Amino acid sequence: MDSNSEKAVKLAVEGPHKVEKTPRRVRGFFDHEWVFDTTDAHFVWEHPYYPLYYIPENAFKSGFLTRNAPNADGLSSGILKGEHKSTDQVLIFEKGPLSGLVRIEVTALDAWFEEEEPIYAHPKDPYKRIDILPSCRNITVKIDGVTIAESSSNMFLFETMLRPRYYLPKTSLQWRYLRESDTTTRCSYKGVANYYTAVINGKEYKDVVWWYKYPTAESARISNLACFYNEKVDVFIDGVLEAK
Repeated sequence: MDSNSEKAVKLAVEGPHKVEKTPRRVRGFFDHEWVFDTTDAHFVWEHPYYPLYYIPENAFKSGFLTRNAPNADGLSSGILKGEHKSTDQVLIFEKGPLSGLVRIEVTALDAWFEEEEPIYAHPKDPYKRIDILPSCRNITVKIDGVTIAESSSNMFLFETMLRPRYYLPKTSLQWRYLRESDTTTRCSYKGVANYYTAVINGKEYKDVVWWYKYPTAESARISNLACFYNEKVDVFIDGVLEAK
């Protein structure tokens, strides 16, 4: 985020959607070094959906963080520089509700940790949760009228503010329609996902199925189960078509 961007200026002048200090130990790893290690990090919700960690400027290890002169809104761009590489994805707030805090793009660091757990994509929202419940309700998945999965031994995943997801045993999938994808994504609550692409009646439905080989501890019940994008396929629950 550039210090003169509309979003940055709005954060500096009006403040974020919400900000809250956390007692969790938060560490950042960059270029083979721990560049900060603090118990004074802040959850900052730039929007209502999930928070980021903002780090106090004084928590950075000496010599790694440099700053430019602040602009009229009290924003400084910064550079985080190690021995072998650097990043300019750094924003320093000098006044307003975020004064003294530093914003770093999550992907700019090699790794983030809260306590001893790695952070995937962004910090977990302390006001949201995941429930994973076994269900014997029959789930049938169709694409273009073709059944590609059916199971009555599933895990239903309920995540605050999001639609339910249905995780099916891989043995319930019609594998002749599926191709392994190179795509991977990261979820703060579930870990690193791999994907399959479906090919039905000559048409490709890219990355329509995902699964977690090694999910986070809280999501261990969905390990090696397959989930379909409800929005992209037809899902029948006990014979009733779910609305997309």
